[in-house]
Amino acid sequence: MHIHILGICGTFMGSLAILARQLGHKVTGSDQNVYPPMSTQLAAQGIELIQGYDPSQLDPEPDLVIIGNAMSRGNPVVEAVLERNLAYQSGPQWLFEHVLKDKWVVAVSGTHGKTTTTSMLAWILEDNGCQPGFLIGGVAQNFNVSARLGNSIFFVIEADEYDTAFFDKRSKFVHYHPRTLVINNLEFDHADIFSSLADIQTQFHHMLRMLPQSGRVIYPANDANIEAVFEKGLWSEKLALGDDWEIKALAQDWHTFELLKSGHSEGILTWSLIGQHNAMNAAMAILAAHHCGVRVADAIQSLARFISVKRRLELISDLGDIQVYDDFAHHPSAIKTTLDGLVASGRGPVTAILEPRSNSMKMGVFKHQLADALQGAEQVYLYQDPELTWSLTEVQAAVIAAGAHCHLLNNVDKIAKTVAQQAKAGEQIVIMSNGGFGGLQQKLVDQLKQYAANK
Repeated sequence: MHIHILGICGTFMGSLAILARQLGHKVTGSDQNVYPPMSTQLAAQGIELIQGYDPSQLDPEPDLVIIGNAMSRGNPVVEAVLERNLAYQSGPQWLFEHVLKDKWVVAVSGTHGKTTTTSMLAWILEDNGCQPGFLIGGVAQNFNVSARLGNSIFFVIEADEYDTAFFDKRSKFVHYHPRTLVINNLEFDHADIFSSLADIQTQFHHMLRMLPQSGRVIYPANDANIEAVFEKGLWSEKLALGDDWEIKALAQDWHTFELLKSGHSEGILTWSLIGQHNAMNAAMAILAAHHCGVRVADAIQSLARFISVKRRLELISDLGDIQVYDDFAHHPSAIKTTLDGLVASGRGPVTAILEPRSNSMKMGVFKHQLADALQGAEQVYLYQDPELTWSLTEVQAAVIAAGAHCHLLNNVDKIAKTVAQQAKAGEQIVIMSNGGFGGLQQKLVDQLKQYAANK
């Protein structure tokens, strides 16, 4: 079968393409913006990528068109699919019918930490001989791929609350029918499709209604937003991190921590990741894997060999005295926990470079929370994208008032040059964006190397 995917470079749709290819289908796809790591991953899988949405890409006609949720009415190729009466389907629905239907689905949901926790969970199962299938919203470096079919009953999936398609406005995760469900946290986000936190909680409740009685929900204790979802109805088991199960820091930056049950140690993990948020992600993954039959002690040993996901505080350059990280920042809470982890590491002063690029960020929904989220950095660079509809000057002023140096620039090349010129020994530089950021990552590294060579 020839499957053509619209919006193929999105993290979900790109992973879907890989699964379809592994099932033996011919897979092609198109997208408006093609950038790594998804574009390079798809190319390595032999999947043809088409730039843009000219209707000619439907010649010859594919057997099925899978339409991503970034596609809307008015898009030329979407209109052509409808005019020609071609067979089409959403990605989540196709995934359930062709991959998930007969699996023990282990789903990881929540506002933050989904990609990292999903990757941890898939790795724990893999390292303990379970050979799971998985679909992750990023490239898991223990696997060097974001999706695979696997060779067992288990399938681990990142369960996103974003909508399914222009013709199906339910959250994607409603299609997954999990048996083991992680809810990392729950905050307001995706202001382009949700008008309130209550709207998001309704979608989570829809997912809970489909869990079997023997299913299990793993979540952080004392999260009022999650508890409000449970109050709507829960017919499955639940397990809270923070009640009987707890984590305890054994290092200031949390690179070593202990997992306890009823006050008794279940094991100590020393690993390459930092930050309390990552320790919580790890505990969630361990408890979810335990529901699948993996011993807690074995899961802890597996995570000692875990490699962080690409673009999740990924160290992309270490010049000896200056480190550069790439982080998929999309929400003030995620920005704050990332910066807190870097500050706690004690390795040196932190410089944050932020592109407000998520739909909620671009709408200005979180502009009054950004200054607080950025407080851990000594130097802040804000990118005023010319297409951004609101000014970052108010955020800049608030950051300065809080005691940090803050620069507002509207040119990516200028950011790379300025940051490199002012970089000091011991500095930790983190680039924060959920997009390509105009290639800033490589441009900055090149500038830093150039200045180092000229010293």
